Amino acid sequence: MKFVLKWLLNGVIAVTLLMYYSNASFIGAASTATILTIVAYMLGDRIILRFTNNFIATVSDIILAYLVLWVAASTMNWTISPGELLIVSLITGIAEFFIHRYVFHAKLSVQQA
Repeated sequence: MKFVLKWLLNGVIAVTLLMYYSNASFIGAASTATILTIVAYMLGDRIILRFTNNFIATVSDIILAYLVLWVAASTMNWTISPGELLIVSLITGIAEFFIHRYVFHAKLSVQQA
């Protein structure tokens, strides 16, 4: 369920902003958002968040989002500037912060039960 929430939220943010800021197609933006979600979930949520805190996991997700989006933009020849990539990454990071809070809250609720 947490992965689906993350995928939907990241998808809405990334697809919308990538299509707004660049010449990205819906399929290209959706594919990139899906790849970003999978990598961020495996690396950010399952490893970094587990061993650190929300702040560090959020910063790592912002950096990861920037790198994944930059590679995708370069590969697919999107017309998006580094500043626009940063905006998409920061907005994605803000969403990740709240997803992490949800994950922590759900984990604490299960442990206390």
